[in-house]
Parts: sequence; C-alpha cells; structure tokens
Amino acid sequence: MQALAIHATERDAHCAVIDETHRLRARVFADRLGWDITTRSGCEKDRFDELDVTTIVALTDDGVVAGCARLLPATGPTMVADVFPQLLDGKNLEAHDGMIESSRFCVDTSLATTRGKSLHEATLTMLAGIIEWSIANHYSEIVTVTDTRFERILSRASWPLQRIGQPRMIGEVMSVAGTLPVDRASFLRVRSPRYRSEIAGLQKIAA
Repeated sequence: MQALAIHATERDAHCAVIDETHRLRARVFADRLGWDITTRSGCEKDRFDELDVTTIVALTDDGVVAGCARLLPATGPTMVADVFPQLLDGKNLEAHDGMIESSRFCVDTSLATTRGKSLHEATLTMLAGIIEWSIANHYSEIVTVTDTRFERILSRASWPLQRIGQPRMIGEVMSVAGTLPVDRASFLRVRSPRYRSEIAGLQKIAA
C-alpha cells in the first residue's frame, strides 16, 4: 500500500483521488458513524477544505483510496480551536510553526488487506504517511481531535496520544484532543513492512 500527499494547489491534477476521499469521508463519518455533518452527492466537505490543506491518502496496489486525512497548519483556523474548544479544558491551543493539525482521518476497513500489529494495513499506512510528510515539511508535533476508540488504536500502533484535556461527549462520541510527536522513531514504529510512499523524505527517514 502506498501513501500519497496532495497539497491544495495540486488538487486539480489529482481530482479523481480527491473526489474519492470526500466520498470515503461521507461513507465513514455520515453513513457508518452517524456524525451530524453535511453531505452532498455522496461527498463530505466543510469550510476547512478550502484552506491551505494537504491531504494524505493511502492507495491500494490497484489505486483504490483506502484511507485519507487532512493536514492543516495549526497557526491558522483549526477544528480543535474553532469547532471543539471545549476539549481544551478552558486552555488556549498552544499552536506554533512546528505544529500541524490532523483531521477527518478515516480508513475503508472493508477492503481486504493484510494486517500488522493487529491493525489494518491502511491505518498503518496513513499513520506512517502523516508522520513522513510532517517530518519532510519540518513539523515536530501534530494536534488532533479523535474519539477514545481511535486513541486506543494509536496506543496499539505504539504512537500514543498525549491528551490536552479530559474526554467529553461530542454528540454520541466520547472525544478527546491531544498531541502526537513527529520524529523518525515514531515513523519506524508505525510503518508496515509493505509501506511505500511518494512523499519526499522517506529514504532519509528510514536510513
């Protein structure tokens, strides 16, 4: 499975892949998880997609989108600060130039792929791709909002979340905000043996 990074300026060149990521988001967040979000024509988008985003994509060997996530500089508008400030426990997000926000992380677990560390290969590919891109672009820390179920998955992948505040119910989901380190050791722990990437920096990180 291969990781791919698509910046906002490259969306037109990868429009088919980007469209499929929005369809995957609709299937996962609206259909499977029942989030209170807006979908149109089978796609899920929000106002953050119009900003300076980079989309990390996991592609199967057949070119099928198996996972995606959205990365956004934390010094600008972010979901954790602007949509879920209650998860910060009354604190300000201590954003800095080395911090990136990850949001809309999802994986198509219906795809038949191998597993590593008992986790779906697409999940491991996504985690490794996010770290690799962040290192290559000089980020040192990731901030994210996730549910406690995925927090446990991160621990199983040996990339534990450092909580910013206490978990709270968001709709029907117990959610938490936290940070994750961006470093070579984390990349080497989470990547699967079959991991491939078109993200600059892989050879330098893995060497």
